[in-house]
Amino acid sequence: MKSLKKSLPLVFLFCLTSIASFAQLIEPPKWQMTLSEQTPFVDDEIELIFKADIPRDWYIYSNDFDPDLGPMLTELSLEGSEGIEPIGKLKPIDPKRKIDEIWDGEVSYFTGTAEFRQKVKITKTAVKIIGVMSYQMCSDVTGQCVPYEEDFSQAVNASIKKEAAQETQNAQGGGEEVADESPLPQQETTANIAEAPSDESDESQKIAAKSSTKKVGTKVPEVNLDPEGKQGDATSMWPFVIAAFLGGLAALLTPCVFPMIPMTVTFFTGRSKSKTQGIRNAIIYGLSIIVIYTLAGTIVAAVQGPEFANWLSTHWAPNIFFFLVFIFFALAFLGLFEITLPSGLVNKMDAKADKGGLTGVFFMAFTLVLVSFSCTGPIVGSILIESAGGEILKPILGMLAFSLAFAIPFTLFAIFPEWLNGLPKSGGWLNSVKVVLGFLELALAFKFLSVADQVYHWGLLDRDIYIAIWIVIFALMGLYLLGKIRLPHDSPMEKLSVPRLLLATVTFIFVVYLVPGLFGAPLKSLSGYLPPIHTHDFNIEKLIRENRGGGTTVQSEMTEVPKHGDLLHWPHGLQGYFDYDQALSVAKKENKPLFIDFTGHGCVNCREMEAKVWSQPEVLQRLKNDFVLVALYVDERTELPEEEWYTSAYDDKVKKTIGKQNADFQITRFNNNAQPYYVILDHDENPLVKPKAYDTNPQNFVEFLDKAKAAFEE
Repeated sequence: MKSLKKSLPLVFLFCLTSIASFAQLIEPPKWQMTLSEQTPFVDDEIELIFKADIPRDWYIYSNDFDPDLGPMLTELSLEGSEGIEPIGKLKPIDPKRKIDEIWDGEVSYFTGTAEFRQKVKITKTAVKIIGVMSYQMCSDVTGQCVPYEEDFSQAVNASIKKEAAQETQNAQGGGEEVADESPLPQQETTANIAEAPSDESDESQKIAAKSSTKKVGTKVPEVNLDPEGKQGDATSMWPFVIAAFLGGLAALLTPCVFPMIPMTVTFFTGRSKSKTQGIRNAIIYGLSIIVIYTLAGTIVAAVQGPEFANWLSTHWAPNIFFFLVFIFFALAFLGLFEITLPSGLVNKMDAKADKGGLTGVFFMAFTLVLVSFSCTGPIVGSILIESAGGEILKPILGMLAFSLAFAIPFTLFAIFPEWLNGLPKSGGWLNSVKVVLGFLELALAFKFLSVADQVYHWGLLDRDIYIAIWIVIFALMGLYLLGKIRLPHDSPMEKLSVPRLLLATVTFIFVVYLVPGLFGAPLKSLSGYLPPIHTHDFNIEKLIRENRGGGTTVQSEMTEVPKHGDLLHWPHGLQGYFDYDQALSVAKKENKPLFIDFTGHGCVNCREMEAKVWSQPEVLQRLKNDFVLVALYVDERTELPEEEWYTSAYDDKVKKTIGKQNADFQITRFNNNAQPYYVILDHDENPLVKPKAYDTNPQNFVEFLDKAKAAFEE
């Protein structure tokens, strides 16, 4: 009882925290504007420098990628400014880049700190810089996206250059030399800091009047993202490290490495004067292997940088090169040819290994690395290629994990040579391991070709073609495991072993799993490797949905024709509205609760919710039958007729567009500004249940819908 009493305050605090988390505004980044030239002259070209400190676990989209992909690009408007002329477009400074599978293309973004620059020309002495920065901030941790606008204003006093002023004076007949006018000292200006003197229109005056004295804070640590892992680098690094470790274990079973184990044991047992010395030498041997491979990863980490990684991951040339490298490695594993190093290099290392002491132990390890290169080279190369992403630790950790798995068995067998008696004999099974690795390399090669194909829209490797290639490759691998196909260097197989039969079974199960993908099945477990589903030529699910109902039109099935229905659309064949007042009126007529989807064109997590949750039959059925749906896009830029404009009570700004009004409605009514955000109302516009945010668990969403329906029917 006492423990219960002690825990009650904690429970109460947790409840308060949970409530607050569903009804809070996400604070925007802190912006700062400075001038590249603090003492400008008329006719000078200077840069307006905008910097933002982005909260941890959030990122801002840049503006140098295809605007039709979906995310909201950062835009700068200098409307209302005087004394400046923009030159060119807003320029992002060193944004990160990635291939986003949900948007099906390359996007650029900033984490930690964002910087944009706009070049302008000074046209007169009295300069008033007034403008708005529009952008979108998203998080893969919370699953939310928020569109923002940042107002700024600054007054600048420019001078006339001495030579220009003298020429003007001479043209007017004056002979006196004009004194050099120096502008007033310029101070660092932050967003919304300096109120420019203005005789502007009412809107410009409102922008200037909204200025405050809030100073920009310090920078926050940069956070790297992994769009495929959704949990940040710390989590996404582990699968790569584990895969590299397994690669090291796989390398042990290749015909170039496995026979080296007894040779290693012979080397140590024959040269060590005592067991203690043998154990010491074996440990140094294992550490030498780790150092050699890790050094290779360190060199890769030192060579590659963010710019190099951006080019490496998105440009067609490196992706095509990696595709060809993987094909080359695959053909070597399949037995078409052998990858060998120059014999002179191997012989030199072997001669140094014959020397005694620790030097001999190190060069014995070096000899092992070189001799086994024909089998380990493709695996090591694959790990280094996969790790080439601009991160310092990834290639180092990859090689560390690979070498750790590779070195541990050699070290243990050197310490305990009696374990050799339990090892299987070398034979044809070693070549079979090598061939299986070749099939895997061949399948993974097409990932790189797919990346280049998506970015440059070549249309060579659509989703159905990609799946067909994988089906053929893994079917051939299954037949090989069953002994139906023999390749060079394979030994005759008199009988099929149980492990080989089990592996063949798993392979054919995977092939069967792939087959429905040819007809449009989502294959969600492979979404990170397959091209996007919209590239699929033959999608049965889409055809059924589009032709269901015998051609009945959406308008005839709905109570009213949706306002803005020519601009906006619902996914998965759902039918709904895009205007709140119209949807509420229809909900009353149909006697159904109103389901509000606060969403955005550039909201990647909104698309993920639609793909992973709404697509589930139990969710889709409820949305179709039990609710009137309204999607309120907060980033829709269509301007409404002037009679529909209004001034917000929240920020005193005139809301002219569909998106601005929807965003203002979400903030003022629900005290929330992040998307996705789902609210279900009764006919009196009261919430039936607590609103729901990003949650990819379909069962949780079903419970959310069922609770709202039950509350409505009470």
